[in-house]
Parts: sequence; C-alpha cells; structure tokens
Amino acid sequence: MAIYLTKESKVLVQGMTGGEGMKHTRRMLAAGTDVVGGVNPRKAGRTIDFDDRAVPVFGSVADGIQSTGADVTVVFVPPAFAKAAVMEAADAGIGLAVVITEGIPVHDSVAFTAYAREKGTRIVGPNCPGLISPGQSNAGIIPADITKPGRIGLVSKSGTLTYQLMYELRDIGFTTCVGIGGDPVVGTTHIDCLAAFQDDPDTELVVLIGEIGGDAEERAAAYIEKHVSKPVVGYIAGFTAPEGKTMGHAGAIVSGSSGTARAKKEALEAVGVKVGNTPTETARLVLTLLENRL
Repeated sequence: MAIYLTKESKVLVQGMTGGEGMKHTRRMLAAGTDVVGGVNPRKAGRTIDFDDRAVPVFGSVADGIQSTGADVTVVFVPPAFAKAAVMEAADAGIGLAVVITEGIPVHDSVAFTAYAREKGTRIVGPNCPGLISPGQSNAGIIPADITKPGRIGLVSKSGTLTYQLMYELRDIGFTTCVGIGGDPVVGTTHIDCLAAFQDDPDTELVVLIGEIGGDAEERAAAYIEKHVSKPVVGYIAGFTAPEGKTMGHAGAIVSGSSGTARAKKEALEAVGVKVGNTPTETARLVLTLLENRL
C-alpha cells in the first residue's frame, strides 16, 4: 500500500505550462503518475504533448476535476499567486494539494493551510519536494529512479536528505516518501505522516528526518511515545549549526538549547527512536532494525 498517493491517484498540475511545470510534469509521467490535466486560465482548451501522452489544459481546477475526476493537484505557480491557487483547489474539493512553490509569504501559508483544512483538503508543503509512492505515483520533484517499492515509510523536512535516504536504502525500498517542507508553516506534519504510516499495513519501519529550529520533532516524539508501535529511526539536520543564526530555507532560529539538533535527538531517543549522527549512520540503523525483525 501507500499513504496519500497511489497508482489510482489522478493528478492535475497547476502551472503545468510554465518552465518548471513542464519539466516536472514530464518526469512525473515518466514515473507512471496519472497526470490527467494542467490548469492555466489563459491556455484553457489547449493540449500539451509530453512524449507519448497528450495532456489537456483546463481553465480552472473545478473544470479539471469535473472532466477527469482528479483528486490531487501539484502547485508550481509563482509565490505571489500560490495562495489563490491553493484556495481555488480547496474550493473545488481536491483531496490533496502538493505545494512545491518556495518563497511564499508566511501569512499566505497560514491563510491557505487553514482554509484548506476547513475545506477538507490536505496540503503537503509549501516549499517541499512533494511525495512519491515508488512504482505507483510521484507528485512533485522527487527523483523517481533512485529507489524502489519496499517496506519503509519516510517523512522529511529536507528535500536533499529525502533523496539521500531514499538512495541509501534503495535495496529495501519505500511505501511512500513524503517531503513535508521546512517552512515555518506547513500543511502536513511529521505527526500526520506517523499516524498514516502506523495505519499502513505494508510500512514496517518509519524514517523521520527533522531539522533544527522549532519544536516539531519534540512534538513528534511525544506522539510516537503514545501512538506509534512500529520502529522509528530519526536524523536531525544541523548538528554543526552555530547558535543564534537563521539557517537556510527552514528559517530555523536556534536560541540556547531550544530547537537544537541535540535537544531534538534527545527527545526522540527518550521515546525509543534510534537517531543517527549522519545520514549514512541513519541508513545503517534502519538496516539493522529490519534485519532483527526477520
């Protein structure tokens, strides 16, 4: 099985006719994703050829859903228009909106994540690589050829570390890999994914990748203690980060011990999560745990 995204998912791409949208739509199609349409009000009625598949362009998400039965949208629109695009998708009743766009103002993210929640739309992102259920579907920019279907679930704040762990554990493979994004406000959290992986019978172990700043990983640790019976292996990016600095895309401000990688590691280890000091060590911990379960 998989979480959130399966081979049955029908995907729209908002911003498909732009440069990034075109490039990644082609890659999603090559991965087996059922991309059923693009959305661009100015190019409605056209058809875009991607190798051996012609994909129609609709004037709105609602039109795309009505014509194709789409239940997922991937958002590649520029930051200034992302809020309106996500709200449009939520109004149309889309089940899942994967917001790839980075640089969205935080107040816009607060507005559209709250709005989507009210409408029953799950947001993955913003500023994320999306998610992939290998061998089934790929919604976003995650490389599809670095792993295979398997037994591990992965949830990560970091796009780059998502790819690295997928590659290092490629011989075992994954049910679903979810890049939730590292912005201060995201629609889907570590906890959401942990709950979904706990309920997925094909996921045997979960890899959780966090970053310095905030308290998302500490909250995930508290959730794991009470609700997750499957083994969890963690990695926290930022052990060498200087204190009192804003770090990278996450905007992670570390003050004293709050939000540090060490504090997050200790919180996870206190509830039985094995935490690696490097991505490669994290992969080795996964391999050891799975071997011991055989």
